[in-house]
Amino acid sequence: MSNLFEGIARRALFTLDPEAAHGLSIKALKSAMVPGCLPDRDPRLATTIAGLTFPNPLGIAAGYDKNAEVAAELAHLGFGFVEVGTLTPRPQSGNPKPRIFRLVKDHAVINRLGFNNEGHAAAHARISGRRRAGILGVNIGANKDSEDRAADYVAGIACFADVADYFTVNISSPNTPGLRNLQTRAALSELLGRVLAERDAKPKRIPVFLKIAPDLTEPDLDDIAAECLAQKLDGVIVSNTTLSRTGLSDDPKAGEAGGLSGRPVFERSTIVLAKMRQRLGPEMPLVGVGGIDSAETAVEKMRAGADLVQLYTGFIYGGPLLPGRILRGLSQICDREKLAQPSDLRDTRTADYATRDIPA
Repeated sequence: MSNLFEGIARRALFTLDPEAAHGLSIKALKSAMVPGCLPDRDPRLATTIAGLTFPNPLGIAAGYDKNAEVAAELAHLGFGFVEVGTLTPRPQSGNPKPRIFRLVKDHAVINRLGFNNEGHAAAHARISGRRRAGILGVNIGANKDSEDRAADYVAGIACFADVADYFTVNISSPNTPGLRNLQTRAALSELLGRVLAERDAKPKRIPVFLKIAPDLTEPDLDDIAAECLAQKLDGVIVSNTTLSRTGLSDDPKAGEAGGLSGRPVFERSTIVLAKMRQRLGPEMPLVGVGGIDSAETAVEKMRAGADLVQLYTGFIYGGPLLPGRILRGLSQICDREKLAQPSDLRDTRTADYATRDIPA
């Protein structure tokens, strides 16, 4: 019955403009119209990385709860960690609408939102004023018109150091002009140096992760990996949305500008994940993102080298019961494979994926 109701709700939401539907889903979570359905906790799913113990390895990626409005409610759906943002120092409206497009046949989304958010102060007030549930990540970015983008990231560390369990430095959105240039070695070196100096000045050492794009060349990956190791970064999130349109079905919206997410990104992002695992070695925490919508796809990211996984587009198509289904599926995989924990499968296919070419 719950799956039937969820299907009806999804069809109703899909009759709306995607951005309007997203806003309605946030309101539903805030008003408790979507009841918490936290599955029974399986201790085998607990994962410790970067000094943090996650109740399970499944998180919701930044982009859904941009303004830190429903972090606790998302945790009660089963997510082991919630990443809010991307947040910029000053509020900004983002790019002109329409700016989100569903590609239903492909279980995909194209967005060109452009870091629309209410700014640091509003999000910090919400986080400070609400109950905490689970691990909270804060994804930080730069204002579009910033004259010193690195300073915007430093400001994010300064603002949220008292409430964040970890930070994500997002330099990989394709929707802020020039942002991905921060992935070059020299720019990344300066950025991470300033960000980590601010972090290290705080009383509590908060892990800092870097979120990268899936549209990088092999030399790009070499440079990013070398810089992450040199700076002793706490982890890398692979990956953000792609500018590629490889593998899409015939949909007129496929030509819309913006970043593509969902099932078509799975292979590309998983290949990049595996290549980064080989470059970074076995100790660096990696978070796999891109095309996850089932326990099987989550485990495949682990086989390619991920310690944790995140989803967003899968949540759009799978609905609020999806986290519970994935967690139950992970427990069943542990039973079937006689695993102490899903991470026992980590790296069993890293070499396979890493030898593949990144799709054009």
